[in-house]
Amino acid sequence: MIKRWAYFSGLTLFIAIVSSGFRPKDAKQFGKIEGFHLAENEITNYTVPTVDETAHVTINFPFTGKSYTGFKQAVAIKESQGLYKLVNRYGYMGKYQFGKSALRALGITDAKDFLNNPHLQERAFKALLSKNKWELRKEIAQFDGKIIKGVKITESGLLAAAHLAGAGSVKAFLKSNGRNGFRDGFGTSLKSYIKKFGGYDTSNINAHPQPRVKLN
Repeated sequence: MIKRWAYFSGLTLFIAIVSSGFRPKDAKQFGKIEGFHLAENEITNYTVPTVDETAHVTINFPFTGKSYTGFKQAVAIKESQGLYKLVNRYGYMGKYQFGKSALRALGITDAKDFLNNPHLQERAFKALLSKNKWELRKEIAQFDGKIIKGVKITESGLLAAAHLAGAGSVKAFLKSNGRNGFRDGFGTSLKSYIKKFGGYDTSNINAHPQPRVKLN
């Protein structure tokens, strides 16, 4: 009997101690949480959207579709996530990842200025497309709309592939019916570019054998 009394007495004492930890302290201490202090006479107001207001919230993203602007954006995201100042491990630079030899062919020799000049990079991209369109003018006319290795050939796809691997590699791919492929240092294939960037409108690009970029 004594043991049972001692057991229940101890249990009661234990519950009382634990419960005391959950009792509210002096009301003056409320509002003094670290990092969120309120004066005793301060009134807080909270505003939240109503159900109707929330239902009418819309976010509009620009839709460029298969336009030339859409083509540029798609290539830029693939190449550099759209970062103008990115230089990869192989030394390719800018939003569209130009090599120094490609820049020199367009009349650009100052790599530092190129990286810090978004307008120059945009002009360089369009100029390189113009050059590649000239280099591939016969192939575009011959293969546009045909299927090679399960991929439909289009002008924009060939121009994107030439940006990746050069016009010569694109010609080799087409003339070999897809047997002669190409992969860059990251393992990206020429075929994947033809597919990914196919069907965009690049009709505004004028083919030119030696385009030059204005530096100012």
